[in-house]
Amino acid sequence: MQTAKVKMKDAVSSAKEKAKEGTAKAQGKTGKATATTHGEKEMAKEETRANKSQAKAEMHQEKAEHRAEAAAGRHGATHVPLTGPHGHHRPVGAGAGAAPAAADPAYPGTGAYPTTDKYV
Repeated sequence: MQTAKVKMKDAVSSAKEKAKEGTAKAQGKTGKATATTHGEKEMAKEETRANKSQAKAEMHQEKAEHRAEAAAGRHGATHVPLTGPHGHHRPVGAGAGAAPAAADPAYPGTGAYPTTDKYV
């Protein structure tokens, strides 16, 4: 559900950006038409570029805010992987196909399964 909201907000931001770019383009054309010197025309062109770049930067900023809002709205429901081997122990000294070692009754900790997570 969150992704649909984010997509809609992004679509609105993109539409705003296109509208601002169109406005900047129209103002640039007006500026060029009313300019009398070459310098004024170049100034109008640079102003148009700056306005378009600003509109694009604002769109990207809004999209980043949408992502942050969506992440905050999940209330910390991010997936944290479990740690440890989770039942994937191999016997001490056993390779990939070796049989498990027999437990020594004199030393209870040296059975078929080690007390550490390190494999030999």
